[in-house]
Amino acid sequence: MKIETTQGLKAFALIFFIAIISLQCHAQAKNNLLLALSKSDHTLAIVDPGALKVLAKVPVGQDPHEVIASADGKTAYVSIYGGGIFHTINIIDLVAHKAKPDVDTKPLFGPHDLTFVNNKLWFTAEGSKAVGRLDPATNNIEWSMGTGQDRTHMLYVTADANNIYTININSGTVSLLSNSPQNGRENWIQTLIPVARGSEGFDVTPDNKYLWTVSGQDGSISIINLADKKLDATIDAKLVGANRLKFTRDGKYALIASLRLGHLVVYDVANRKEWKRIDIGSGAAGILIQPDNKRAFVACTPDNYVSIIDLGTWQVTGKLDVGKNPDGLAWAEQ
Repeated sequence: MKIETTQGLKAFALIFFIAIISLQCHAQAKNNLLLALSKSDHTLAIVDPGALKVLAKVPVGQDPHEVIASADGKTAYVSIYGGGIFHTINIIDLVAHKAKPDVDTKPLFGPHDLTFVNNKLWFTAEGSKAVGRLDPATNNIEWSMGTGQDRTHMLYVTADANNIYTININSGTVSLLSNSPQNGRENWIQTLIPVARGSEGFDVTPDNKYLWTVSGQDGSISIINLADKKLDATIDAKLVGANRLKFTRDGKYALIASLRLGHLVVYDVANRKEWKRIDIGSGAAGILIQPDNKRAFVACTPDNYVSIIDLGTWQVTGKLDVGKNPDGLAWAEQ
């Protein structure tokens, strides 16, 4: 009987210990932050996405376009673009809410799109027709590769960091850069896929099978089969002025924004047909899908606010003031 009681006490103690650890882990759950750039105010707004409250605004450079957070959510990187002539990436401490020393990207000019993959910062350098990679541990640019294409603009890097996809707006091409290491060294090869000139906004389906890009020039959507490295289809979507495209996290819908149109266009991915239009203002740029796929944030640049869209009801549920001419958006999980 005594043995059974002792075993019972031990079992209870173990359960109690697990419960305490679970509560501690819950208490230390990730602190989500919404990051939003203001082009006119030259600030990065750090926002509590639950309360929809701006926690701080940190000054950034003269022409901020895109922002991304590090994997631990403690650092933000902001591209200072200048239409391809500037050469700075701002670094922001998201815990202390203050700027850290900048990175000079020379000889790469015009840093634009950014992504953080495999503990490295990857970026396009439009003015140099190239992509680059920065090591955050040293803030040194450790690798770059030219595309030879005009206006290398937006960027996607696969989770294994062995494939880079970038759009070349004026050349009307998508660069597929693939790494096949040889003798312990990186070996990058470029495949160019022709798409409509003016193609800018793009995204990759969550299953990594297709890349969709939309042209602001003729309003068409080009769909690339990434396994075959070939153009799979072209849709005459008539979305002139479209400059951003993002898939929902479940891959069911593609959200398309245009600086010339006053609505967000939603495409059914499986059927490749327009499904819905949502009035959001007089024009839009940056799109961000919340990690839990419950909301989308859309930077209505000419309207000076960020629209908040419920992805369950597909209704605009609010507007967020992050400064004049909002554009680049990102998510940080600390």
